Amino acid sequence: MSAVDGLGQRFLELSQPDGDGVLRDGAGKRRARTELAMRCLEGLWGEACAGVGFEVPATGVGLAAVGSLARGQIGPSSDLDLVLITDGHALSDAQVGELANKLWYPLWDSGLDLDHSVRSRAQCEAVTDHDLPAAMGWLDVRPVAGDAALVRATSDAILARWRKAARRRLPELLDSAQSRLAEFGQLPYLNQPDVKEARGGLRDTVLVSALAASWLADRPHGAYDDAVERLLDVRDAIHLAARKDSNLLLAPYQAQVAAMMGLADPTLPEGERQARAIDDLQTLLARLGRRIAFALDATASRARHSLTHERPRFSFFQVLNPRAHGKREAPVFEAVAPGVARHEGELVLAPGARPEDDAALALRMAVAAGHTGLPINPGTLVNLARCPIRSDRWDEASRDLFVALLGCGDRLVEVWEELDFVDIPGRWMPEWLGIRNRPSVSAAHRYTIDRHSVEVVARLGGGASPGQEAGMSQEYDAPHRTALLLAGLLHDIGKRPGVADHAAEGARHVPVILRRMGFADEVVDMAALLVREHLTLSEYATGRDPDDTATGRELAARVGHDRTLLAMLFDLTRADGSSLGATANEAITKRYGWSRWRETLVRGMVAAAAASCQ
Repeated sequence: MSAVDGLGQRFLELSQPDGDGVLRDGAGKRRARTELAMRCLEGLWGEACAGVGFEVPATGVGLAAVGSLARGQIGPSSDLDLVLITDGHALSDAQVGELANKLWYPLWDSGLDLDHSVRSRAQCEAVTDHDLPAAMGWLDVRPVAGDAALVRATSDAILARWRKAARRRLPELLDSAQSRLAEFGQLPYLNQPDVKEARGGLRDTVLVSALAASWLADRPHGAYDDAVERLLDVRDAIHLAARKDSNLLLAPYQAQVAAMMGLADPTLPEGERQARAIDDLQTLLARLGRRIAFALDATASRARHSLTHERPRFSFFQVLNPRAHGKREAPVFEAVAPGVARHEGELVLAPGARPEDDAALALRMAVAAGHTGLPINPGTLVNLARCPIRSDRWDEASRDLFVALLGCGDRLVEVWEELDFVDIPGRWMPEWLGIRNRPSVSAAHRYTIDRHSVEVVARLGGGASPGQEAGMSQEYDAPHRTALLLAGLLHDIGKRPGVADHAAEGARHVPVILRRMGFADEVVDMAALLVREHLTLSEYATGRDPDDTATGRELAARVGHDRTLLAMLFDLTRADGSSLGATANEAITKRYGWSRWRETLVRGMVAAAAASCQ
């Protein structure tokens, strides 16, 4: 019997929720799993050394843990990341192979997956030079058995090489985060997120640690550490619900995961209890994802500034005479808007700006970010939360800035997310909090309701994914364009618990919101109509006969026989349909998503209605 027999089952036994179904003390359970794994692996090492036909020396070969096991974050069904490290002299290649087989085969039989490799010390050290993803996992190395000094020396050498290489590879490191964002999306805004790979997920915590290990920036603590542990709890609950090593919070697992996270209210009826718990789980993930993403942004910002200031900027006289003892130049701030400046590739508060006295500063900063494409400095974001924003105090300049923000195209999504981290959109419009982070009950939606709404506005403003049509079908005057952008933002504002007709409910909220902001009655009326009818074209296109003149007359009457409003409704319908996001179910995407076939149907219905419009 091997020391690792049934290790997978023992992991599960150490991971179970309490009697009421709630998974408590996740950090303690992770420590227990890690300690169990290390004890069993140490025993396995002894068995392997005794089972080979040669004497394994005390030095020159050692077993090391990397990845989640080395970090003490191993989940109930996580694989074991192990490396057999040699100095290249203690054993022959054949002997190393024999020892490795004695280690790996019992582990494969233990009920856990295994990620394994055999490397010389030189190969381990060189990994940081050519394989960035592998380098991230190798920044945490922990001796398991054998020559611990060899493992530690290898780990120290890897860290030293990383610190040297990180200054050169920082752009590549940050680009990897952007690539994952494009592939996996943002954790706060996904209905079925990958809690490891999505933006704000566990992979980002590895990047934060990598930046801290480079000595370019300090690692955040406090609320960040709490967020990491809580997200690991969610990952562990997914493992238990899925009964496998998975990081995808798929719909079938969500009710069980929410219950394990202690979010189910036992006083509610079962159906309502599950729905509420899933909503609360989405809200929790949004909070955790935002905290982790902000920590990565802040750490990366500090690292970039460290690199900038490692290259001293000399005075004019030092350039002429390198031996002169000149002073460093003062930081350069380029004015972008009142209170807003560009500094070292980011938008920051201009010298002398006082957020606590300037309610519109957050809007000016957001518009500048949308138009320049520059990120808002994380510290500046925190300061913007001090702006005295009141939802019932808007002036013409603020309204113009708000519309300019909505019209900045695909940059709107990123800028809105930055502002949402410090809760600014909900202070502009308290009703926004009713859909913030709420998952959509429709299987056609990949994104949460708020993210989908922002995506619709971004498309209306001109942004689109490659190959997708977006923007507005014609030029509109200022009132019509404003109404269309506002309708895009608010078209799903009525999606609240217990609401059967969210379009009608949204049309009830829109006038309250927009009149409080001070928009003209003409804009308010058009936006409310568009929100009320935003499903109409799709319903008519798939359920009515466009050749029936009565159909065209009825549809025309829904927009007041106004050709311009009909065109606006088409633009809103197209932006809404094309921004649902690709789902895991291809049939659902085909049925509900935007396609040439669907656009042909909708355009045909628009043409039928246009004949009855003025």
